[in-house]
Amino acid sequence: MNAPFDATAVLGRKALSHPAPDHQVAVIGLGYIGLPTAALLSSYGWSVCGVDVSQAVVDTVNAGGVHIEERDLDKLVRDAISAQTLVAATEVPTASFYMIAVPTPLGDNNTPDISYVEAAARAIAPKILPGACIIVESTSPVGTTERVAAIIAELRPDLVVPGEHRGDHTGEDADIALAYCPERVLPGRIVNELVHNDRVIGGVTPACAERAAVLYTSFVKGDCLYTTARVAETVKLVENSFRDVNIAFANELSMIADVIGVDVWDVIRLANRHPRVNILQPGPGVGGHCIAVDPWFLVAGAPQAARLVRTAREVNDHKAVHTENRIRALLDAAPDGKVALLGLAFKPDIDDFRESPALEIAEALSHTHGDRILVVEPFTDELPKALADKGAKLVTLDAGLRQAEIVVVLVDHTAFRHLTPHELAGKLVFDTRGMLRR
Repeated sequence: MNAPFDATAVLGRKALSHPAPDHQVAVIGLGYIGLPTAALLSSYGWSVCGVDVSQAVVDTVNAGGVHIEERDLDKLVRDAISAQTLVAATEVPTASFYMIAVPTPLGDNNTPDISYVEAAARAIAPKILPGACIIVESTSPVGTTERVAAIIAELRPDLVVPGEHRGDHTGEDADIALAYCPERVLPGRIVNELVHNDRVIGGVTPACAERAAVLYTSFVKGDCLYTTARVAETVKLVENSFRDVNIAFANELSMIADVIGVDVWDVIRLANRHPRVNILQPGPGVGGHCIAVDPWFLVAGAPQAARLVRTAREVNDHKAVHTENRIRALLDAAPDGKVALLGLAFKPDIDDFRESPALEIAEALSHTHGDRILVVEPFTDELPKALADKGAKLVTLDAGLRQAEIVVVLVDHTAFRHLTPHELAGKLVFDTRGMLRR
């Protein structure tokens, strides 16, 4: 087991006259980012308390189990629980470092909802000891870290909180530190990328960034790059908006190809032979809690200026509608036939359905053709209620191929990649991922 930096050595003289905290690190939110981060920190010797509002999640973690599918995570959690470096709870403890890793969904009209971050700030405020460092990891609109600082300043007038709302504190005379450090990991590779990817650490003040870096430099093998909180918040949104814009070009190209009657996969393959062209692969849309959501945070911050970002988001949202309409045409062409929808997750080989276009398409089709919908999804044991209630059935791949006249590839899970033209002979096939051409 790796040994961490000595956190107590950097908490400052203001912490010395107060009782020792219950844990070195408290991770607020044990979801797809919070749980891997908590377990990884534990493996490096930190004393970690993972906090979640779900008693079921807390019980699962304390039993050494996991509630999400992620490579290497089950062993990491099991080992951390056995070593007693990780514990889960529903109550916030005192800690040297607080890491906020809660959801930031979209609200009405695609506006950012930071209510979970605000709730986390309110939950930790009564527990904060002088010398503590609060780090926001949740993907957030620009200004969220300052909002967290304002909440803590309001609830803890006894603390000197860095930030303009409490005067011009450079951070040197502040009682606590506040920073923003966004995750930048790929589902399915989270544990590996938490260690090896570069991290951008944005402090409310330079001293805050340095304080937060003590935690990250203890386990990150990539570079830790210091900046301001607002720049770090913008960096995260820009990274995912860049990817969304590029995917939108590929998705729009696929819709153009449908209209003009050419094979989009051939077009992309040949166009990418140009030395300065690298078109991505289209799909049924864009999903996940990052790329499908974060660009709207950027739009919200500058609605008149973010024209390309907004358009890309609209193109990718519309691709799911376009895909649904093409499947409906196939259902009309085989009036009594069933359709096997391969995959519901937002990307291959994970159990994450957040913002998944495949799930959106399946639910829309089930409203009108529920009893004709067969779903093949190896990463779930039961269908979402919205599908099951409409008559859709979860089946194995073999059963889906046997019963369906129409086969639609929505997610290119590894479990589907062995399919051959022989196995699909005589069926109407719609491959939204180009999987069958690889």
